[in-house]
Amino acid sequence: MADIIEVATHEFSEKGLAGARIDVIADAMRTSKRMIYYYFGSKEGLYLAVLEAAYSRIRSIEATLHLADLGPEDALRRLVAFTFDYQAANPDFIRLVMNENIHRGEFLAQSKTIQRLNVPAIEAVREIYERGVEEGIFRPGVDPVALHMAIAAPCFFNVANRHTFGLIFKQDFDDPVAAAARRDSIVEMVVRFVRA
Repeated sequence: MADIIEVATHEFSEKGLAGARIDVIADAMRTSKRMIYYYFGSKEGLYLAVLEAAYSRIRSIEATLHLADLGPEDALRRLVAFTFDYQAANPDFIRLVMNENIHRGEFLAQSKTIQRLNVPAIEAVREIYERGVEEGIFRPGVDPVALHMAIAAPCFFNVANRHTFGLIFKQDFDDPVAAAARRDSIVEMVVRFVRA
C-alpha cells in the first residue's frame, strides 16, 4: 500500500484529482486497478490516503526537531528553516496542497486524521511563542495560527510560484546560493514578526 501511495502521490500532484488516472498508477505498480480499488475503495479514497500520508510525513518529521530543547528564538528559527527546506525538497506536497485548495478543502475536511495531525503542529508553534513571550523575547498578542501561517506562506510561495516568479523576475530558483538567501530572509522575517 505504501508503494501505491508513493506512485499515486506523484500522479495526483502532477495531474490533480480530475486528471490523475488509476490505470497509470496500476501500470507503474504492475498491479491491477481492481487491487487498488480493493485497498482504497475508489479514486477519491486513494487521493484521500495520499493527502493523509503527505501530512503524516511532514508532521512526523516536525516532531523530531526537539524544539522544546531550544530557546524560543532558536526553536522558531529551526522550525522556519525546516519548513522552508522540507517544502523545497518536496514539491509534490505543495502541488497536492494546491490541488486540494482547488477542491476548496473538500477531501481534507473528510479526514479526521489530517485534522488530528495538525493539532500538534499548532501546539508546537504556540509553545515556542508562549515561551518567548514569557521570556520577554516575543511581543504578546500574536495568534499561533497566524504565526503558523506567517511561517508556511513564504515557504509555500517559494515552491508554488517558483516558475512564474522566476520567469517574470529572472530569478534562478535552483541556484543554491539564492535559495539559501531566501531561506535566511524568511527565517529573519518571521522572527522579526514576533520579536518584542
